[in-house]
Amino acid sequence: MKETNASGVRDTGMYIQSEAECESFVANDGCTIIELMHPKRMGIDLEKALGFSLAIAEVAVHEETYRHVLAHHEVYYLLSGVGEMHVDDNTALVRAGDAVLIPAGSVQWIKNIGDSVLKFAAIVSPPWSCLLYTSPSPRDC
Repeated sequence: MKETNASGVRDTGMYIQSEAECESFVANDGCTIIELMHPKRMGIDLEKALGFSLAIAEVAVHEETYRHVLAHHEVYYLLSGVGEMHVDDNTALVRAGDAVLIPAGSVQWIKNIGDSVLKFAAIVSPPWSCLLYTSPSPRDC
């Protein structure tokens, strides 16, 4: 069995990353992010790089992310909690087990309307970068 590399990824012929071993940060949209699979943080050589990133995001009780626009499609998969998803002029109730496709160029945000942390997986292709934001303006990465 192989040990973890400097990025905390266990390379066993498969890439395995534990959420508990990842550092979190606050993204441009205001939610707390853990990048579970991202080529830059996995120590993967660019020729083998993923065409996507997978992050776990959390929104505190009764909080919401900032309204923002990404240049590429994004998918949210709700892991726990209840939220109100906004995509352009559309609003929908979302809960654990729901998947949401957010088209590129859409104004999006999610509000936690439950009594516990709203937690979701976010998949972005190409891999997420603060430079993918078209609004608000990208910050330094």
